[in-house]
Amino acid sequence: MNASDPAVQNESPLGLLTRGAGHAREWWRVSASERAHMYRIEHGHGEHDEVDIDTVVDLDNLEAKLLKWRREGFVSEAQRADEVRAAQAGNVFAHTLQQAAAMAREARTAEAALRARTNPVATVRIGGVEVPRGEANALVPRVNDAYLFTARGEDIAQDIAENRRVMLIGHTGSGKTSFIEQVAARANHGVLRANMNGQTTIGDFVGFWSVKGGETIWVDGVLPVAMREGYWLIIDELDFAEPSILAVLTAVLEPNGRLLLKERGNEIVEPHPSFRLFATANAAGAMSAYRHLYQGANLLNEAFLDRWRVYLFDYLSAEEETEVLLRMLPQLTRPLAHTLAAIAADCRAAFVREDLASAFSTRRLIDWAELMLRTGDVERAAGPAIYAKVGADDAALIRSIIRHHVIFDA
Repeated sequence: MNASDPAVQNESPLGLLTRGAGHAREWWRVSASERAHMYRIEHGHGEHDEVDIDTVVDLDNLEAKLLKWRREGFVSEAQRADEVRAAQAGNVFAHTLQQAAAMAREARTAEAALRARTNPVATVRIGGVEVPRGEANALVPRVNDAYLFTARGEDIAQDIAENRRVMLIGHTGSGKTSFIEQVAARANHGVLRANMNGQTTIGDFVGFWSVKGGETIWVDGVLPVAMREGYWLIIDELDFAEPSILAVLTAVLEPNGRLLLKERGNEIVEPHPSFRLFATANAAGAMSAYRHLYQGANLLNEAFLDRWRVYLFDYLSAEEETEVLLRMLPQLTRPLAHTLAAIAADCRAAFVREDLASAFSTRRLIDWAELMLRTGDVERAAGPAIYAKVGADDAALIRSIIRHHVIFDA
């Protein structure tokens, strides 16, 4: 903090700074000194003006002290008045927003009720959201009856109903893709997946010319197939996609966006009403700080991200994962399921700290629990479910985490 600091230029250093109230109140008072270019500072406790520190400092020393006091929570009378005004304005804004949100909910409810009266089987309820129902086909995922829909999915389900482009970001194994698939399974929509981790080329994605029986034919890629047929397309690991794929997507991401197939004489592909577009990423947006954990991930710029609704999809909490285990494996007791969920949480924390090179998915946890119920042995089950899938160092650390929660024979 120095004389060029806007906080120094716009606010006089003279006056009273306080924190706390009543007997816990503490204050510093700054006033002009009789000596030129010097300031008197006084300190006290409680509601009275009894002074226990009274000294004189120069401007540089005062600036350092002002910075320290502000970090410690001391506020000037002017700042406190500003906080009160801001709180009052915030309360008015919050109240008005709640009224507007209530009106929006009523409108959505009325619209859903109208659809239900017109066509009772047109929608399926996911949590508190009515999602349009599709027609049965071979690409509809299998319903997992034990899947747990949590509060984190309410807004996403609403975006699906409204045909928004949804991107889910989060660590590997956090359930991003399975959430979309389980919504699709219940709503009867076929799902196509395109994995961008070096497995999908621009030809696979958009289409290509091929020779068959001496005839040159056009073969649609996964994107135009989904758009024409009304499938849900999940682009996995979008932050690994080739720039050419991202360029094609940009136009499709616009409201009512269409696909231009330049290779096919500028044919325009109109999206089917049931078409939905999703993406998952490990190191985009709020997850960019973890790009070093996902080598090869590209930086997605804000202009591109602004075309999506982006949701941070974290691992389930230990309590939620306990419920998943009990749904999947009712033979487990709640204490057993909670212990397993706690082990998974500790392994994930180690992954985020970079102590582990691999994540710990719910799928891996369920597999381990199934083998434990078969064998009755923690270590024997962990072999094929966990240790054989990771390096020796990771296996040793996971074993130590397990032993922190469970005692078993070496």
